[in-house]
Amino acid sequence: MKPSIFIKICLLTCTLLFTKCSANDPTKIVIITDYGDIVLQLYDQTPKHRDNFIKLVKSGYYDGVLFHRVMKDFMIQAGDSNSKNAKPGEKLGFGGPDYTIPAEFVPKYIHKRGALAAARNNNPMKASSGSQFYIVKGKVFNEEELDRVEEQIAQQYAQQMYFQYRREEEDAMLKAGQTVALDTLHARASRRASAWLRANPYQIMPEDRAVYETLGGTPHLDGEYTVFGEVISGMDVVEKIITVDTDENDRPIIDVKIIKMKKK
Repeated sequence: MKPSIFIKICLLTCTLLFTKCSANDPTKIVIITDYGDIVLQLYDQTPKHRDNFIKLVKSGYYDGVLFHRVMKDFMIQAGDSNSKNAKPGEKLGFGGPDYTIPAEFVPKYIHKRGALAAARNNNPMKASSGSQFYIVKGKVFNEEELDRVEEQIAQQYAQQMYFQYRREEEDAMLKAGQTVALDTLHARASRRASAWLRANPYQIMPEDRAVYETLGGTPHLDGEYTVFGEVISGMDVVEKIITVDTDENDRPIIDVKIIKMKKK
């Protein structure tokens, strides 16, 4: 093989390998604020949320929006388009695109400290807001506290199943031409919900417990809101923002603005 041909093949191989590696690099987003920069990494396993977030960042959607909801030891939230020109004290949290994003729950992505997640309204499919997001601060939990979180979440799921079974039992009674007796309806739905809970006990996985007992977070949000990224730099900025004074609606008294967001 001639040296020149060998060199060309090597260069081509290196180029292909570099392109492949670059394509697999995780997406990073920089949030520039008056308090400093926060660098996010987006997860490829939540592609709908990743691609939507990138689209909004590139369009300048987030430039000038406020962190309109800040809750100490919990999280900071932004993405309301109405917040760009909001008057002092105005209640925020209702702005955004006229679409939602289907939930993308990935079990390994939990609400640990620094998690990036999508906000949403109360909808049965748990679809995410088209633009609003939050970054988790949370707290460190001990074993007993995590046991209580497990019990709380299990009861929430059982309650959801109760109402589903109640509707099913009522529909069955009506179709059979029976009188809908509320006591009977409640008893049947309760039995089915209790049986469902016994067959489907909620458990925080041991590896997740270890994270919540050391790094901290908000475990009660797992499975409720889509986690689609995390903070890889600038968590100290989040810590600064989360300590600001807020009003009765959790809006900072002095605006905390996103100056610009961009791909890194």
